Amino acid sequence: MTPFLQQARPCVQHLAPYQPGKPINELQRELGLTRVVKLASNENPLGPSPKALAALQQAVQGDPVELGRYPDGNGFILKQALSQRFGLSLDGITLGNGSNDVLELVARAFLGEGDDAIFAEHAFAVYPLAVQAVGARGIAVPARHYGHDLPAMAAAITPATKVIFLANPNNPTGTWFEAADFTAFMAQVPAHIVVVLDEAYGEFVTAPDALDGLKELPKHPNLIVSRTLAKAYGLASLRVGYAVSSAEITNIINRVRQPFNVNSLALIAAAAAINDDEFVAKTRDLNQAGMQQWLTGLAALGLSAIPSRGNFLCVDMQQDAAPLFQALLREGVIVRPVANYGLPRHLRISIGLAEENEFGLEALARVLAASRSPA
Repeated sequence: MTPFLQQARPCVQHLAPYQPGKPINELQRELGLTRVVKLASNENPLGPSPKALAALQQAVQGDPVELGRYPDGNGFILKQALSQRFGLSLDGITLGNGSNDVLELVARAFLGEGDDAIFAEHAFAVYPLAVQAVGARGIAVPARHYGHDLPAMAAAITPATKVIFLANPNNPTGTWFEAADFTAFMAQVPAHIVVVLDEAYGEFVTAPDALDGLKELPKHPNLIVSRTLAKAYGLASLRVGYAVSSAEITNIINRVRQPFNVNSLALIAAAAAINDDEFVAKTRDLNQAGMQQWLTGLAALGLSAIPSRGNFLCVDMQQDAAPLFQALLREGVIVRPVANYGLPRHLRISIGLAEENEFGLEALARVLAASRSPA
């Protein structure tokens, strides 16, 4: 242990930094590849919402001097757009530099040493990272069919429990739970425990009776719903997300939020994108077609994936997935290994454009053939 690491808090000493997906240009530099397809980070292959692009162009061309000024620390234009779009109260919205930021704000506001937070096995890596960073104890409840076992999570509540993280759909597995399951779960959660419902992939869900966290908020004063514009709206590079909760909880979260945590261009783009229903519908249709393309191709290769309501599939490679991940990189295909989620045999594959999916399937076929052939 280095001298400076010894000076860090014990909870930080044992943290492993979050590992993002490999960028396209980095892989091109490393391997000298001319074509690389990135199917690793659940980004929108269509790019950003056209309404967001138009708003950005108008903002930059209209008054470039504004780029030299700090953004609106209250984020009024985005809060107003969210309020009008979903019928929300302005004092119940917290903005974040991506939804990751919001999740960490919740941990900083409500957790500390001696406190417990509950999340599911195979759930988003930011939950345990955020909990450990503030010195609290994370309790990972074993998954059921790769997804949240809500009755077991309710049974795991202790007197020290302050926060419960739920993801619907879940990343990286794509699993989900139904509205009735959520209602039964919330009936078992003491009213003082904060429940975070992470709906980062909610826009990809097409089932008409699917759980909608925003509609649940009036029933549960202890509920926080977090969402992002990085996925369906295509604004990943601008890093903008938001949380909705009661005014009381929002006030608490904002006490630890950094000023100007969402930049001006992100506010402008997000306020425009949130109303781009046509683009989201196009994105959803592309995702459904691409997912079917992958499922058909995987079946032809003798592989299967965990059923998913996200914009990705978690594929069982039927062997240690690490060598296959490396082999796919050499083929110019970036996917996501998920051994750190307790899934060493799986790779998470984002849904891309039709031609990107085909490129990925062809590369996977070659890699599998090589792995299955006798040495």
